[in-house]
Amino acid sequence: MYDGVPVTRPWTLGRLLDNNLERCPDNPAVMYPDRQMSWTWREFTERVDRMAKGLMALGVKHGEKLAVWATNVPDWVTLMFATAKIGAILLTINTNYRSSELDYVLKQSDCENLFLINGVRDADYVQIVYELVPELRECPRGELKSKKYPFLKRVFFLGPEKHRGMYSINELQSISVMVSDEEYAKRKSEVSCHDVVNMQYTTGTTGFPKGVQLTHFNIGNNGFWIGRNQNFSTVDRVCLPIPLFHCFGCVLGVMACVNHGATMVFVEKFDPVTVMMSIETAKCTAVYGVPTMFIAIMEHPLFNKFDFSSLRTGIMAGSPCPIKSMHEVVDKMNMREVTICYGLTEASPVTTQTRYDEPDLVRKCSTVGKAMPGMEVVVMDPDTGEICPNGTPGEICSRGYNSMKGYYKMPEETARVIDSRGWLHSGDIGVKDDAGYFSITGRLKDMIIRGGENIYPKELEDFLSNIEGVSDVQVVGVPSKKYGEQPGAFIILKKDAQLTEQDVLDYCRGKIAWYKIPKYIAFVKEYPLTASGKIMKYKLREESAKLWPDA
Repeated sequence: MYDGVPVTRPWTLGRLLDNNLERCPDNPAVMYPDRQMSWTWREFTERVDRMAKGLMALGVKHGEKLAVWATNVPDWVTLMFATAKIGAILLTINTNYRSSELDYVLKQSDCENLFLINGVRDADYVQIVYELVPELRECPRGELKSKKYPFLKRVFFLGPEKHRGMYSINELQSISVMVSDEEYAKRKSEVSCHDVVNMQYTTGTTGFPKGVQLTHFNIGNNGFWIGRNQNFSTVDRVCLPIPLFHCFGCVLGVMACVNHGATMVFVEKFDPVTVMMSIETAKCTAVYGVPTMFIAIMEHPLFNKFDFSSLRTGIMAGSPCPIKSMHEVVDKMNMREVTICYGLTEASPVTTQTRYDEPDLVRKCSTVGKAMPGMEVVVMDPDTGEICPNGTPGEICSRGYNSMKGYYKMPEETARVIDSRGWLHSGDIGVKDDAGYFSITGRLKDMIIRGGENIYPKELEDFLSNIEGVSDVQVVGVPSKKYGEQPGAFIILKKDAQLTEQDVLDYCRGKIAWYKIPKYIAFVKEYPLTASGKIMKYKLREESAKLWPDA
C-alpha cells in the first residue's frame, strides 16, 4: 500500500475502461472542442466494443499486432482499447515516419494489421502503403498476400472513406454483429494483465529502432500513479495536444485519465490557438506538453485573449524543462500544480515525477521529482554498478513493475538494457539529493533530443552514408535555443565527389522523418581523432556550437 491504495492492481486495460461505466457513465470521456464532438464513457465504451467485435469477426487473433499510423484522430484511442479487450497488441507508428521507416517497422515487427489515415504534411500515407504493398490494389480484402511483408493480413483506413484493398472504420463497426456477446465475453476473459498490449518503436540507448513490449500491468499501473500525482478525479478535463503514438500521449495522457475517470480533451495535432481554444471551451483543468509547446503558447500574440482560469495542473516533459518556462507556466497559465515527469519508453515510461502538492517551488521547477510508487530508482556508477551516494552523479536506473517485457525479437539488446539484477539502465546521468529528488544532468548515450523527438546519430549516419559520393558522416546534436538540440552532419566526401547541402537535403526528403533531416551540414576533410583513432564526437559538438552559434 502507498498513499492509502494498493501500489499495483492486476487489471487489464479493458477492465479499467469498464470501471468507468460503473462510476461515471454519463460523464464525457472524449472531447474534441474544435469539431464540437464528445462521447460519454458509455458511448465510448460501446464504440470500443463494436470495434473489438469487428476485429474478432475478421479473424484477428490473441497476440496479433495492429499498427496505427495516424495523428490524434477520434478512433485512435478507440482502437487502443479495442485491441486491448481482445488480447491483441497495438503497435504505434510515429506520424513523422516515411517509407523507409515504415518498411523497417512492418518487417521487424511481423505486423499482421495496419491502420492509417490519409497522411500529414507532405506525406501521403495511402500512396506510401500502395507503393510498399502493391498487392493491396489486387488482392480481395482479407486475402492479402504480400511478398515483402508475409505476415501482413489486413489494412484498414481509420475513417469512413473507402480505399481499394482496405477496410473502412464504418465497415469494421458494422460487422461487429457477427460476434455474439458470449463469444466476446469469453475472449475478454482470456486476456491477462501480463500480456503485451502495446509496442512502441524507440531508438532506446543504442542502434536502430526497437519494439518495446509493454504489458497491461506496465502501463495500467504507471498511468494510475501519473494521474494520482496530479490529483486527477472524474471532474478533471485534460487537454492532450501531444501525439498519441508517444508514451507521453497514450500512457501519461490516456492511461492517467482512464484510471481516474478524467475527460480526455484531444487536439489532433499541435497548434497553439487550437490548444488555447480547447482549454477555454472545455474548461480544462490540466494540459500536457513538451517545453517548446508551452513556450509557443505563451509567446503567441493571442495568448492574452484566452481564459486559463480553469487550469490547475498538467505535465511538462519530453525534454529538459527550462526552469524559467516552469515558473512562467505557473504564473501565466494558472498551473500552480503543474508536474514534471522523467522516464523512458522501456520503463512504461515514467520513473520519477513531482506531485501536484509539491511544497517546494524550487524543487518543483528544477528537479524531475521522486521515484514513482512501486519501483526502485537509483543512481548507479556506470563503471562499477555500485549505488552512488546522494549528490554523486551516475546513471539513472530503475527496477519494478514498470520494466518492459523486452525488445521484440532482440534478446541481446534487451540484455544490454536490463541487467542480470533486473535494473533497467536509462543511459541518462543524474543525481539524487538527500530528500529523494532526482535531477538529470546529461546522457551517457549520444542520443539527440529535438523538442521531445529522439534521434539516434548512428541511424542517421548509416542513412546518409548511402548518398553517392559520401565517404564518411558523423552526426551530433547542435545546441538549439528553441528545440534543445538540432541534428548536425559533418560529411567527408570521396575524392573528386561534389555534393552541396541541398543535395543532401533532397536525398533525405520523403525517405526519413522530417525532424531527423540534418538542420546543419558541414563538409570537412577530416575528423578530430584520439591517439587510438577514435572519433572525438565531443570535439565535433564543440565545433558545431562555433559554426552555428545562433541555432
